[in-house]
Amino acid sequence: MIENSPQARQWNARYATEEYVFGREPNAFLVREVNRLPRAARVLCVADGEGRNGVWLAQQGFDVHAIDISEVGLAKAQLLAAEAKVSIQFELADVLAWSWPPAAYDAVVATFIQFVGPSDRSRLFSMMRQALRHNGLLLLHGYRPEQIALGTGGPPQIENMYVESLLRAEFRDLNIEYLHAYDAVLEEGAGHRGHSALIDFVARKHA
Repeated sequence: MIENSPQARQWNARYATEEYVFGREPNAFLVREVNRLPRAARVLCVADGEGRNGVWLAQQGFDVHAIDISEVGLAKAQLLAAEAKVSIQFELADVLAWSWPPAAYDAVVATFIQFVGPSDRSRLFSMMRQALRHNGLLLLHGYRPEQIALGTGGPPQIENMYVESLLRAEFRDLNIEYLHAYDAVLEEGAGHRGHSALIDFVARKHA
């Protein structure tokens, strides 16, 4: 059962607060890049946690399917969606065990999914690609290895971080539209706060 897995217990415990751990506002990368998505696109939000990104996308008129391993996180996401008066398909799911539907989405959005280590990362990335329709977009955002020394968010495992060469190799069968490594100050709740080493990645599945 998902609810009894160590990962679910970990995230349920982390989200067990009245505060939104990563804030209620959407990720800045997503806001910058959303105009690339076609109007009324079907969007999958991977490990969407407390719902800040999925709810914002629904407010922009997108058809959102949000998955996460945490019942507590999903409950908070449902409250956020109700406050925003938007409808979202929420689903309790372990991203590594979920039955990913093939060619089902116009876009897959994954921000800060670096709880996944190298042993499972390639498989997860492959499933994300397969879930895209032809001409679909992958929007991926995360931390670089320099983030470990900064300590302002993310896991402590340096091997879970992203670098440009890794993303180019993992998604070599996609058309890369944007890839940028940079530093910025994040204010995303208590979970992501302060000077951060970031990387943005946008790629399109061949039409």
